[in-house]
Formats: sequence, C-alpha cells, structure tokens
Amino acid sequence: MTLTEAAPSRTALPQHVPVAVVGGGQAGLSISWHLVQRGVEHVVLERDTVAHEWVDARWDTFCLVTPNWQCRLPGWPYRGDDPDGFMLRDEIVDYVRSFASSFDPPVHEGVAVTRLAPATGGGYTLRTSAGELHADQVVLAVGGYHLPVVPPYASALPERITQLHSQQYRNPEQLPAGDVLVVGTGQSGAQIAEDLHLAGRRVHLAVGSAPRIARRYRGRDVVAWLHDLGHYDMPVEQHRDGEAARVGTNHYVTGRDGGRDIDLRTFATQGMQLYGTLAGVRDGLLRFEPNLTEHLDRADAVDDSAKDLIDRHIAAAGIGAPTETRYVPVWAPEADPTELDTSAIGSVVWAIGFRADWSWVRVPVFDGAGYPTHVRGVTSAPGLFVLGLPWLHTWGSGRFSGIARDAEFVADRITELTAAGTRTGLGSALAAAAASSASRVA
Repeated sequence: MTLTEAAPSRTALPQHVPVAVVGGGQAGLSISWHLVQRGVEHVVLERDTVAHEWVDARWDTFCLVTPNWQCRLPGWPYRGDDPDGFMLRDEIVDYVRSFASSFDPPVHEGVAVTRLAPATGGGYTLRTSAGELHADQVVLAVGGYHLPVVPPYASALPERITQLHSQQYRNPEQLPAGDVLVVGTGQSGAQIAEDLHLAGRRVHLAVGSAPRIARRYRGRDVVAWLHDLGHYDMPVEQHRDGEAARVGTNHYVTGRDGGRDIDLRTFATQGMQLYGTLAGVRDGLLRFEPNLTEHLDRADAVDDSAKDLIDRHIAAAGIGAPTETRYVPVWAPEADPTELDTSAIGSVVWAIGFRADWSWVRVPVFDGAGYPTHVRGVTSAPGLFVLGLPWLHTWGSGRFSGIARDAEFVADRITELTAAGTRTGLGSALAAAAASSASRVA
C-alpha cells in the first residue's frame, strides 16, 4: 500500500448504530478489528484520514523508539525482515494503513465529532460534521494529546523569530538561517535537537526533567530486557507513582540509524548549548531556571536505576550476558546558565507537549483535572469507553505493543452489554438533565 492510500471511506452515515468509535488511529482501528471479529455492528468516525497523525504531525526523520517486534496490532504483527530495527515514519504509515486494509473497517473519514452527550432515551447522541448519530455505546479512541502547548510568554519574543511547535517541525531546512532554540527534552524535543545538530545547525536546548535510558545494555536492547522483566505488562496501579505515571514524560532515546543513546552531554562537547528549564522572556532575554546540572544528573540516575534492575535480573536468572561498564559523564556545566539574548537565535521549536481537550464530551466522567476516569478504559457511564491513552492499563497501552490487549478488553465489555441487552447511557432522568445542561453551554 502506498503512502497516499488510506482505509475505505463510507459516505452515508447511519442515524443509529450499536457502537460508534471516535478516532481512526491505531486505537480506533484496533477496537474495530475486535468488533468485526465478534460481528458487532459499528462505525469508526475519523476527523481526517486513517494514520494522518503519522503523516501530518511527524518530522521527516521520525522513527520508532521501540523495536519493530513490539508492533503488535491485533491480527497484524510486524511482518518485515528487521524485527530489531525501528520503522521510519513512512513505514509506520504503511504499517497502520495495511492493517486497516486487512479487515476493511467501517471507517467514515472526514467526519469530525463536535459533541457527545447522553440521549434522553438511553445511549448517546453524537453531533458530527456529517449529521447527528445515535449510538448505544461509544468508544473514545482519540488519545490524550489534542492541543499543542505553547507558553504565554512566547508572544514576548521578537516577531522576527520563527516559532514552531514540535508537531509542525519537519526538517532543518524549514527553519530560517541562524541558531535554533529547542525547548523541552522529552522524546520529541531531544530527537529534534539531535536532528538539527546533525544537520550542522547551532542548537540551544532548554533541558527539562525528562529521564533518559540507554538504547542497549549488556548485549541487548534495553526494551527487550524491560519486556522480560514484565515492565510493559505492569498495571498502572502497581507503578510506584500510581496513576501519576499517566502524566509522566517518557525517557528520551532514539531508534535513528539503527538505534542509539541520546547523550546531551556529548552534544554539549560538540557545541550544543544546554540550559535548564525556560522560565520566561523579559527585557529581550530568555530566562532559564538554574537547574541544568540537576536535570542532567537526574536523567543519568534514571538510566542507572534501569541498569540496576537489569543486572539483578541477569544475576537472578543466571543469564550469561556480557558485562558492561557503566556510563561516565563526558561533560558537566561549570555553572547553570540562566540567560540567553533573543538576538542570538532565529527560531524556536516548542517541544513541551500537548494538553487534552475533552470539552466536546458532555458526559460527567472526568476528574478535577479533566481526565476521563476509568478502569481499563471502562468509564462510570455505562456504554462509554476510552482507549489509546498513555498508561490506560499498562505502560504498553499507548503504544503498538499493548493496544491490542486493551482493545480486546474493551470489546469484551461491549459484547457483554450487547448480548445482555443492557440499557446503556446514564438513564433517562440523568441523561435528560445532562442533555439540558449541555444544550445551555453548546
């Protein structure tokens, strides 16, 4: 399948369907696959096209940071000849779209859902760009990364400075001549900084609190060791941070050129300028917190703790793995820099993440922080489910490695409700009140 091909589209949207799935990414397609196997009638509503996020919101050299063998969409495991490699962006697109074409999901592309509310008689009403739809059950498979975050003080930067969010970044040639400030060192920020650095651009990097991890240790990819240790199967309730793990930042590492560490200290020895957390802009100066040393040391400590776990596992299991010396920092700042004149840079790439936007969901299933409360994707509103969120159930939930299991669990719950003929929704009285409230704020 070529890059421009997509999953089949349906032009006629039914007025009623037993199950509506909102979102046609890997989560929505995975639940659709399970519903197809069970013979459950449903539709998948996709605002854009299947896999469009991989096409429209990733840079040119983007690749997976987890090995290809972890790509396990339901009924569609990785089929290539490089299981220990890391698929590039276009290969990921082909993987997702070929999965979709393998079972012909009932996808309606170009259909945006603008409001979801309880229906008075039970079930849910979905207002869409193609008309209104009633569904007995609904799966919200739209992930948790909805709106790109740019800080308010970005407006204080001079107009001559080009500003992009990481979602908009494609390649170094996209940016004007001059130094580039990259803000944030999660997976996107660290990899974009490397992309610019390797292209010969002078990079200033605002280092956040994201942890790092080695690509390989003692003869194997660290992901393989963590898989054997059961970390990708650990329920969020067993994580030391509990549900707070859901808002944590992923470790930075890369699958580029076959996979390697991202060592910010090495970049510093090669000319990259490192700073701590960007705090704001004032009087023509970018102001940074004096925490660069703390962030670098903490990232190294997380890497060390992962290696400690692996060492203990190897010893306990009697595995004949090669020994390996631990990482020794190759650079440390003499002092934490706190200022950078805005005249020194020509562009900024904001890589500080996204925020969720569930404002279109008018069902009372959210906590005080606006996160949908659920247990393994099952919300407190009967017949309403969420899927594809980070740590929905395990570390693998938001990845290709764990979405099939989560989708199967949710599909089982949907099937149980369908078979039992259970009335879904919030009940007519509460639904009417909720619908009335929703109409007042629509």
